[in-house]
Amino acid sequence: MKYRKGNLDDCKAIYSLVCDMENKELSYDRFFAIYRDQVSDCHYYCLVCEEDGTVFGVLNMRFEAQLHHAEQIAEILEFAVANTCRNKGIGKEMFFQSCQIAKNNGCSQIEVACNQLRKNTHRFYMREGMQNFHYKFSKQLFDESIQQNAIGK
Repeated sequence: MKYRKGNLDDCKAIYSLVCDMENKELSYDRFFAIYRDQVSDCHYYCLVCEEDGTVFGVLNMRFEAQLHHAEQIAEILEFAVANTCRNKGIGKEMFFQSCQIAKNNGCSQIEVACNQLRKNTHRFYMREGMQNFHYKFSKQLFDESIQQNAIGK
């Protein structure tokens, strides 16, 4: 397995991994526009895992100076490994490398928000030394009738 910074050629593979993670089909045009902007922005880093030209994992993060920390913080935005490649150490290695990349970008901490329904993912993050110190709240701005927490909506 090879770990490297993602590029525009990886977009379709990353799109597939993220759609699988979210259990829904996202707008590819919108996804591509956002990914294109992030690839050229130094505040984002998209780490991919590939073998023989096939992308099996993605960890996308943002670097941001936060007032309430008075520090640069890394936030994992998306993290997905193909179903066929799980439990083989790829996620562990990607997480380790993301921590090193964050340190190299001056970050003092790495954070992630994770859906409450993803119990296996919670266990993974805790095994990797992360602590659950925060709650994350969200509100729909266009369809306030959505009140339930569901993956794939």
